[in-house]
Amino acid sequence: MIDSVKNTAKSMRDSLQQGIYVVINPFVRFLLRLGFTPNIITFIGFLGNVAAALVIGWGAYSSQGGTLDWKCLTWGGGLIIGFSLFDMLDGQAARLGGLASTFGAFFDSVLDRYCEFVTVGAVTYMFLCQGWNIAALLTFLALMGSLLVSYARARGEGLGVVCKIGFMQRPERVVLTALSLLASGICGQAGVTSFDPLWIVAVAMGVMALFTNLTAIARIQYMKKHLH
Repeated sequence: MIDSVKNTAKSMRDSLQQGIYVVINPFVRFLLRLGFTPNIITFIGFLGNVAAALVIGWGAYSSQGGTLDWKCLTWGGGLIIGFSLFDMLDGQAARLGGLASTFGAFFDSVLDRYCEFVTVGAVTYMFLCQGWNIAALLTFLALMGSLLVSYARARGEGLGVVCKIGFMQRPERVVLTALSLLASGICGQAGVTSFDPLWIVAVAMGVMALFTNLTAIARIQYMKKHLH
């Protein structure tokens, strides 16, 4: 039963990915004609995520002790979604342009980690500025789990074992972070008073903290089994 659910989820994810490729391929070919290399596209995506982190951080810094600047959360979430698409564009550019390289794969993975550091780090800073210390701790645990999930896979592959099991891989983490920021920002700008919109981000970070660390633990157990 569990294997059937996993296979169905994988099939749906693969189908969605192929559908996205159909949409983005013309744009990728356009970038290639302009002379953009996969590494340049990767770096643009990184700069966009840095911009998102700065927007979120500025919104938190400028409203310490007061009402959060909800527009900054909306813009931050939008920038994360928009520029994280470059993570898909660079790989497709490498395939369509015949420009795949070992260094390109390494460069992409390293900048992916930087993107998570700056964006989730900015969310941690935002919670600290607002005095939400427990939420800040959960966000830190989410960041820690995210990095361990990626490290466990990379280390496993270095030892000759492919380890992709578990939930909350990078696409899910990016979507959850970005959508929670967008929803929180939109609710805050709309003047929702029935609850504090910042709770949306706090709950999302709690979910991410739980499932990223469970995935990291599952990968440790998986590696133990296969390396033995």
